[in-house]
Amino acid sequence: MKIEDYPKFTIIMRGYSFEEDRAILSAMKGLENQFAVEVTMNTPGAAGTIKRLNDEFGKKLIIGAGTVLSFEDEIEAIDAGAKFALSACTFTKPMIEYAKKRGVITVPGMMTPSEVLQQLRYGADIIKIFPATTVGPKYFKDIQGPLNHIRLMAVGGISKNNVHQFFENGADYAGIGSGAFNKEDIQKKNINNLHESLLELIKEA
Repeated sequence: MKIEDYPKFTIIMRGYSFEEDRAILSAMKGLENQFAVEVTMNTPGAAGTIKRLNDEFGKKLIIGAGTVLSFEDEIEAIDAGAKFALSACTFTKPMIEYAKKRGVITVPGMMTPSEVLQQLRYGADIIKIFPATTVGPKYFKDIQGPLNHIRLMAVGGISKNNVHQFFENGADYAGIGSGAFNKEDIQKKNINNLHESLLELIKEA
């Protein structure tokens, strides 16, 4: 896929059941161009879930893998149909090169300018700053002074209450996990309430 097609928001699904995942994706009806969805690879059966979700929703939604911590994780996720690989940690050069060969977007995670520069030189598509709320919104503006404009994603502690601060300071994307929804709505698979939560995220950004 092309980086230009990657949405502003990535919803992080960690440790949910398949039915809960499916409810979240169903709640995105009409908002498909606003959200990508990641299944974290430390969720039991992650690769199988990515495949099943792609089979049902893949023509309309961008579904990928999160918490990709090894080359093996990456290959498993991409073979299951992941359109992007996202991590809390940096990627090796071979991991980024492999993703490019498969047409997959890479979003490695990091915090320091040295890590950012290394990953850019390897060819990373988007730089994930994690944990975002630890460094704060202003860090996103500051780091782009010496390094020029970088496609940055804020992840870690992001919610509708603070996401606008990161966008105002130079973040292009945001990854949101538990801060995206009310826990009870996920557990009850309340598609209408989940949809409303997604609308609130867009409005606050």
